[in-house]
Amino acid sequence: MVAFGIRSLRSKASLMPVCLLALASVGFAPWAFAGSCHRSSHRRQLTAKRAGDGFLPLEAIEPAVTSYVNIWTPMFKAAQQSGLAPDFLLHWGHPIAMGTVFIAMCGYGTFLGWATRMGNGATVYPLTLGKTAAELHPILMGAALFFFFLGGQGGLVLLATQGQPILQSAHSSTAVLGLGLLAAQAGLGLTMGDAPEKRTVHAFLGTGVMILLAVHLYLGLGLGATF
Repeated sequence: MVAFGIRSLRSKASLMPVCLLALASVGFAPWAFAGSCHRSSHRRQLTAKRAGDGFLPLEAIEPAVTSYVNIWTPMFKAAQQSGLAPDFLLHWGHPIAMGTVFIAMCGYGTFLGWATRMGNGATVYPLTLGKTAAELHPILMGAALFFFFLGGQGGLVLLATQGQPILQSAHSSTAVLGLGLLAAQAGLGLTMGDAPEKRTVHAFLGTGVMILLAVHLYLGLGLGATF
């Protein structure tokens, strides 16, 4: 009997790692381990930070932005509950739309901007709809700024609709920076005239903004993958 008891204990001990692994895999279950509810709540609070903590102090504007977002979230939640807005669309519609604007409009607009700087502003390229590079560049970039401004609001609304915090991630911080710099670029483009120094600043600052927006896109995809 003693030998049997020892073998039984060893058998149970050998199963302990498997049991622990099983408990870890369902760690959100209240019976899995003590304190799991607290950790689960903590994870939910940090969901929108997992792609990188926000680095801009946006707490001051968060109450006002939240009040604005709360105007729209009931309509989106109603559409979700009725099946008019599938979960996939609510979750990935914003990055798909904004990624398209970034790649198509900003990508081609940047090419046209540098073509103009290199002395080819009077050239009519494919997909320019008969306009020269110098004519279409400001139109494309201005339209991109407009869509980003609207899309940023949509992104906040969709985050709130899915129960996620807003303005707490690096994605939000880079969005604010990107919109601000794009607006500054637009202002500089409208006022620089033929001043070579201003045109140089506009060209290289614009390229820097595109790099920032690429980082913003990467952070957004990482954020979307966390919930």
